[in-house]
Amino acid sequence: MAANHDPAGPVTRDELEQREHEVLIPQALRSRDSHGRVHHEPEHEYRTAYMRDRDRIIHASAFRKLEYKTQVFVNHEGDYYRTRLTHTIEVSQIARTAARALRLNEDLTETIALSHDLGHGPFGHKGEYVLQELMEDHGGFEHNAHGLRVVDVLEHRYPRWRGLNLTHEVREAFALHSPKDASTLGFVKGLRPSLEAQLVDVCDSLTYVAHDCDDGITSGLVTADQLGETDLWRDCWERMLAEEPDLPPLLQVAATVKRLINAGVTDLVESTRRRITEAGVRTPDEVQAHPRHLVGFSKPMHRLQRALSRYLYEHFYCHPRLMRMGAHARRILTGIFEAHQREPRLLNEAQRAWAEEVGLERAICDRIASLSDREALEEHESL
Repeated sequence: MAANHDPAGPVTRDELEQREHEVLIPQALRSRDSHGRVHHEPEHEYRTAYMRDRDRIIHASAFRKLEYKTQVFVNHEGDYYRTRLTHTIEVSQIARTAARALRLNEDLTETIALSHDLGHGPFGHKGEYVLQELMEDHGGFEHNAHGLRVVDVLEHRYPRWRGLNLTHEVREAFALHSPKDASTLGFVKGLRPSLEAQLVDVCDSLTYVAHDCDDGITSGLVTADQLGETDLWRDCWERMLAEEPDLPPLLQVAATVKRLINAGVTDLVESTRRRITEAGVRTPDEVQAHPRHLVGFSKPMHRLQRALSRYLYEHFYCHPRLMRMGAHARRILTGIFEAHQREPRLLNEAQRAWAEEVGLERAICDRIASLSDREALEEHESL
């Protein structure tokens, strides 16, 4: 039954939740069915629970720091290249479009996408590998698990509790991204992520493969002709030339990347709709209990995406210039970590109090992971 409302008045949360009930497929998560927050809060008049989560993430300091955190290139390498923030925004846009096409919860999908990289430290995956080694004997480090720490305890926005007090479904997306860690993070082991979380994961991969092609060509570390050794890039490039033969060279790469994304999203939506139907799942709980992920590419597109991703790894990510950046990141982060181990008084008063609570190495790791590339460089220089 539709909620009563004044046509001239504001759209209320009840109306938004009713729209979800009417529009979304039964397997999608609905705001009104959320398992709630750790700390009880009254609902907002004009925003659903997932809308509030999205807004809290956007206002978080960890989200702002993504502007100066590495995607592939360190921030000072150039203003054109993607940063962790622009990558996050691009994933959010693509995932929301796919969610709308699939009739999944767009607000939840956007929220998971905007938060999915909050746990990354400086210098991208290279920095993560360093923190993993440094924390090997102190509980380890994994960026999804750390992202959950960020939103649960490390963000300080409210006087009555630590963290952002996000809904269970957004927090669970962090934990179920690495299923082996789910139980240690306080979630049920063995569950599949929600359809919305699965969608963000695939859109993340689709986005960085496409845009790393763009950044790789712009940097000169790989060429369009070299990428043409892969079937997916070559097909999109040839279609671009056939459909827009008069494009200037400057726009040819952008037009090819656009086709790359469109081909991936179209295949993803069609394949996922078919899988959901064939699986026979009828509710979000049945999705999570299903033995396989239901969001994904068709087998042919999966092979094409894997081949392009593998080519980027071998010819772009492992380029000597990027490997030197990785060695530089190792020296910087190891230096900061070991300096604080030797002299804990380098931590400020609040950080030393945190070390008393969680242990010195974990407190140092929390601090380093919060640094932007620029802050890490300045910290290392000052030490």
